[in-house]
Amino acid sequence: MEQVLNRETLKGSIRSIEDFPKEGILFRDITTLLKEKRSFNYVIDLFTEQYKDKGISRVVAIESRGFILGGAIAHRLGAGFVPIRKPGKLPADVYSRNYQLEYGEDSLEIHKDALESGDTILLHDDLLATGGTTVAALDLIHRFGVQKVFISYLVELDFLNGKDKLKNYEIFSLIHF
Repeated sequence: MEQVLNRETLKGSIRSIEDFPKEGILFRDITTLLKEKRSFNYVIDLFTEQYKDKGISRVVAIESRGFILGGAIAHRLGAGFVPIRKPGKLPADVYSRNYQLEYGEDSLEIHKDALESGDTILLHDDLLATGGTTVAALDLIHRFGVQKVFISYLVELDFLNGKDKLKNYEIFSLIHF
């Protein structure tokens, strides 16, 4: 008999790895959820249902795990897909933004011709922790004059309060830890 899919069964399928990528971090490994076709498709269905009537013109996803679901969500919504990448990965002129991680510093880039001011954006990433990556991505998106941005995550780590940095946005997180 097949397992009933719901948010709790999805949450239970995510593997937790202690001390990765450094000591003191409990890493939530989504690959154990994504490898199962029923779970993967169910997740895409849930995101599509959430955003089907929002007029999304482009899904912007953050490297690298955000790409996994971001492209599939864009396809289902009939939207374009725009990657936000780590430095040196995009071939044309880019906007850049440095930001703080919960365990270090990093930078993000987006092509200067990736978006238009009239776009309605769904910004997608795999996980919301402290919110630093999302704030950096939003800074890049708003350089285009975009006014309408929705934000989605597969996983939200509630105890890190990343949502506090994103109070002016509609946020949808599928799974909470």
